[in-house]
Amino acid sequence: MKNKYICFILLLSFTIFTQYAKIGAVLHNQVGNAISACLCTHLSLSLHVEKSVNTTKVNSIHEELKAVSQFLSEYATCLMASGVHTSRIVRNTARIAESFGFEAHMTLFHKTIIMTLRNKENTHVYSMVNTAKAGAINFEINSDLSALSWEAYDNHLPLDQLWEKYHAITSKPRLNAWLVWVLVGFANASFCRLFSGDWIAVAAVFVATLVGFRLKQVLGKHHINHYFIFTISAFVASLIASVTMWQQWGNTPDIAIGASVLYLIPGVPLINGIIDIIEGHVLAGTARLINAFLLIICIAFGMAITLLMMGGKLL
Repeated sequence: MKNKYICFILLLSFTIFTQYAKIGAVLHNQVGNAISACLCTHLSLSLHVEKSVNTTKVNSIHEELKAVSQFLSEYATCLMASGVHTSRIVRNTARIAESFGFEAHMTLFHKTIIMTLRNKENTHVYSMVNTAKAGAINFEINSDLSALSWEAYDNHLPLDQLWEKYHAITSKPRLNAWLVWVLVGFANASFCRLFSGDWIAVAAVFVATLVGFRLKQVLGKHHINHYFIFTISAFVASLIASVTMWQQWGNTPDIAIGASVLYLIPGVPLINGIIDIIEGHVLAGTARLINAFLLIICIAFGMAITLLMMGGKLL
């Protein structure tokens, strides 16, 4: 009887142990599945958050590259229109780009600027093409914009402040057009005197320059082809100066006719073209020189019309 009780107790204990083992295995599997599910969810959320952060960072860098490129493109075209040679445009633009931690690479043509801006790691790049503006040569703007590039480099100016300073420079009132008109007349008359022209020739050159330069200003406001403007201006100025020969006033009418068109000589494009070629910007320099030589041909053609009307007396 005693053995039966012992067997019964052993059987009952084994049965209870077996049931608890099954329950433990089930709980273990459920807990394991729950933990695995939590880990997968956490990993998925982490990857999603990381991807969102990376996407936001990429978009932020791209937008900054675009904003800086727009400013630099506008800045470079303004420099080109004001009569700056190519190397100075490249240096000033690269200096501002470096203040933002970017590198600027530029290709300049006669009327087009191609600029590529990239970060230091070369993982983000933005390119822009801009057309050069038509503008009068202005050394004051050249100087102020160059100073702005150094200020941006030294003080790391934010973009909105750069735009503000840029607009302040480019919107400065220029010299009064009538004052420039008179000063150009005196300057050209001084050249006539420098070339040993008598005072009658100096007076004739002064009047011829006033008329020719004013005509150039008026035609320029109507956006007429500048080659045509140079031809007509040279013709009118030399025609007025030739009055000294027709009326036999003074002793140096030939100097008067020759000096009357000197205000049209494209000195800045000639100098910039030579500088560009010397500094390795052969394409831009050649384009500048060709444009300058074409303008000189237009001046000569305008004077030739005057000489033909005079019957070649000057020759």
